[in-house]
Amino acid sequence: MRSEGAGSIYERDLAALSRMSHLRFFPLAVVGGSGSFLHNEDGRRLLDFSASWGAAALGHSHPAVRNAVSEALSDQAGASILSSANLPSVKLAETLLTIVPKRAAGRVWLGHSGSDANETVARAVVSATGRPRVLAFRGAYHGGTTGSMAVSGHPVQQNVPKAPGLTLVPYPDIYRDGGDAERMALEHIRQLFAGSVRPGEVAAFFMEPIQSDGGMIVPPANFFREIEKLCRQHGILLVCDEVKVGLGRSGKLNAFEHLGIEPDIVVFGKGLGGGLPISAAVGPEAVMNHQSAFSFQTVHGNPVCAAAASAVLETIEVNGLAENAKQTGAYLIEGLNRLKQKHDLIGDVRGRGLAIGVELVTDRVARAPARREAAMTVYRCFELGLVLFYVGVNSNVLELTPPLTLTREEAQAGLELLDRSLADVAGGRVDPRLLKAFQGW
Repeated sequence: MRSEGAGSIYERDLAALSRMSHLRFFPLAVVGGSGSFLHNEDGRRLLDFSASWGAAALGHSHPAVRNAVSEALSDQAGASILSSANLPSVKLAETLLTIVPKRAAGRVWLGHSGSDANETVARAVVSATGRPRVLAFRGAYHGGTTGSMAVSGHPVQQNVPKAPGLTLVPYPDIYRDGGDAERMALEHIRQLFAGSVRPGEVAAFFMEPIQSDGGMIVPPANFFREIEKLCRQHGILLVCDEVKVGLGRSGKLNAFEHLGIEPDIVVFGKGLGGGLPISAAVGPEAVMNHQSAFSFQTVHGNPVCAAAASAVLETIEVNGLAENAKQTGAYLIEGLNRLKQKHDLIGDVRGRGLAIGVELVTDRVARAPARREAAMTVYRCFELGLVLFYVGVNSNVLELTPPLTLTREEAQAGLELLDRSLADVAGGRVDPRLLKAFQGW
């Protein structure tokens, strides 16, 4: 039986769906989408600079994803790998094993999201190694399940129980901590190893090659090489969370390639499915085959989602989308730096490829976070026709993760809309009362 409620889609959403899964910044109600654009219920065509937090990696309604899904559904190979093998999942796993470092190319675990993949890895590394401790970074967001939140360091999850063996360490932020940020962060870790944290008890070190939800923070050039040396010295597994910034987004296929390191375990999610729910953890056989039925859900390895993921990987390679992300991202960053000269609200512009952060401040000298202004900016962008959200431990960093297919013309159009939005916010032309129903991070 079909039930049609009264009112707008957004109003019906609020009346029918649980708010526990909401993270809303403005009343976006999508009825369709194509390429880099979303179609809003009010008839407007919105330029999408978020791509659903990077999940719609190829944009919306990409023919490669549509065709792969249609073919997989036309002769569906079951729904799971739980109690049977299926060809789409096997093909996807075989491809994923070819794009990670040799030390990680053991086995592939398939899940639904970055959250369940990171939770699985967090459990598996402790169980398989017999080491009870895990290191992760302050500000890190590794997911929204109990186990992934337990190894995260984002303040939005500060009241969530953490893993008993978790130790959080600082992620170097050159903009806020200055040129000494790398040295201070490394010294902090070395002091821990010399004192309260015995390195021989640490199973894994979770890291992000760009700390995304923590504020799109790009690490200093040599930082993770030093982290890798520490991990190798003490037999600690290096786990790279590529969920948001991987698979071409940074301008390289894997974001860790910018860092000159080789992680032991790589976690993929979001953009892997091109908008469909699928994730993957790829790592050594000794960890990933630790125990049968250790981490599973009924439709893990769904053949339709796996087929979509394979299509995404093939399209990224064939269409040179990592290179497009590099070039279009450089164009965007150049344009954003021009806006920085024009708008005092912009304190810093940073990123790699199409993983970009714009930190807003109320005072460039004091670098005071412009929380309200960030919220008003994304709201005004929505009103003008641009979709983007904000992140960061201070909720003041505009995050740009558009589709990897974004063109230079679309990038320029987005810059112009952001320019107008920042001017309207600075000029007091945005009513802060509009934000009352929207809390964001």
